[in-house]
Amino acid sequence: MTLAQILSIAVLLGMMALFLWGRFRYDVVAVMALLAAVAGGIVAPDDAFSGFSDDIVIIVGSALVLSGAVQRSGVIEQLMRLLQKRVTRVRSQLLLLSASVGLGSALVKNIGALAMLMPAAFQMAKKSNSSPSVFLMPMAFASLLGGLITLIGTSPNIIVSRVREEMTGQPFGMFDYAPVGLGLTLVGLIFLRFGYRLLPMDRRAAPTMGEALDIHDYATEAKIVAQSAAKDERVSAFIERHDHEVAITMFLRNGVRATPWPDMLLREGDILILGGTPDSLERAIARDRLDFVGTSEAPQSGEGDEIGVIEAVVGPGSPLVGGTAGSLMLRQRYGINLIAVSRRGERIVRRMPNVVFRAGDVIVLQGPLGALPGTLTELGALPLAERELRLGSVRKGLLPIAVLAVAMAATATGAVPVTIAFFAAAAAVVLLGALPLRDAYDHVEWPILIMLGALIPVSDTLRSTGVTEIIGTWLSATASGLPPWGAVALIMAAAMA
Repeated sequence: MTLAQILSIAVLLGMMALFLWGRFRYDVVAVMALLAAVAGGIVAPDDAFSGFSDDIVIIVGSALVLSGAVQRSGVIEQLMRLLQKRVTRVRSQLLLLSASVGLGSALVKNIGALAMLMPAAFQMAKKSNSSPSVFLMPMAFASLLGGLITLIGTSPNIIVSRVREEMTGQPFGMFDYAPVGLGLTLVGLIFLRFGYRLLPMDRRAAPTMGEALDIHDYATEAKIVAQSAAKDERVSAFIERHDHEVAITMFLRNGVRATPWPDMLLREGDILILGGTPDSLERAIARDRLDFVGTSEAPQSGEGDEIGVIEAVVGPGSPLVGGTAGSLMLRQRYGINLIAVSRRGERIVRRMPNVVFRAGDVIVLQGPLGALPGTLTELGALPLAERELRLGSVRKGLLPIAVLAVAMAATATGAVPVTIAFFAAAAAVVLLGALPLRDAYDHVEWPILIMLGALIPVSDTLRSTGVTEIIGTWLSATASGLPPWGAVALIMAAAMA
């Protein structure tokens, strides 16, 4: 073996050792391996960053943006909630989540599919009083298996397709992997269904700062319009349909406040004062197509700035104390909307513009994200731990699903290369407002992209130095004396190594 071949193998073995050690994160290890390959002369300086322009990085990043838009649409969440009502046993929920992740991984990058369904896993774990680890580990396995079904499901499929195109001029199609991928996924799901007892059952993560706040009694208001699902529905049926996660604390009809009774019918034009967690309130308003306060008159943002929401607590010396959103003209003077209010030990029964602020109130404000920190300082309100709130945002329903379907169809028919199709789809969901630009960047797993970009030139050293030819010759010679099943097993073991 030549010195270059020895160095190539040494870099890869050292990288694998660091991965197993776990002292450094995987993207840092990949960067270290790239630098070592450049220092050893097996990767030319001009080629060191060629991996970051590779199609794989573009496809993975675009698929993650698409999965973020699908997750934000709430379609997957609604479907899982409907299924959850019919599937109550932990083992059945585990199979449902694993199968859903497997299917989603075939449509978008497996990492994105896992991210889309993790919130549903936490909700199921909370309702069944079980550890989230019961669901999360099988979901991770299912995402790997489901990614084998299509071309864009997992990175190795894309790499193999590109190599085939270089060798034969014809890449693999979108669903060429499906016959084998579906079989492997089915076998894996069957094993998870009966092998769940091997999973860790009692591991619970430490609560995040957002969970530690435990603010669950927010109040907001919404109006019933002609297309609302709650129109002509009884109060008790409304609460039952939303799994008792949302309460109607008060409603206004023709300008007159009234206490909601269970048998009372909700009518078009009623203004509901709703109570619950931010997520529950957002789901109820979106599902019932209620006219949410503030969305019809959203604050104006500066050039390039985005509208978002932030949680804050009213300080003792705040100019908000003793005033209301209406009397203080928050929108006119500060360019913000009051979205929701939470007051410890008390239910809010007034409309948002008429709530008299007190010290210690927790408020949700909507406004330009770039200006909100300065506005909070001026108002004497302290921002709380940052957590994702969809309350105050607008869902685009089936739009992200439609964009994803068009991208898949364009790729499957060969009309557009997979890189262009998914990059265009990612741009479309941002341009059409299905995913704000800031959230699009947040959904991209940058450490994964950095790892891929760094590892591509490192792994290519096996080919450029001739190591792959040596390994191929050895495998061919060894497999020639084995039965067919043994040769396949040997090749698979070498590939996994």
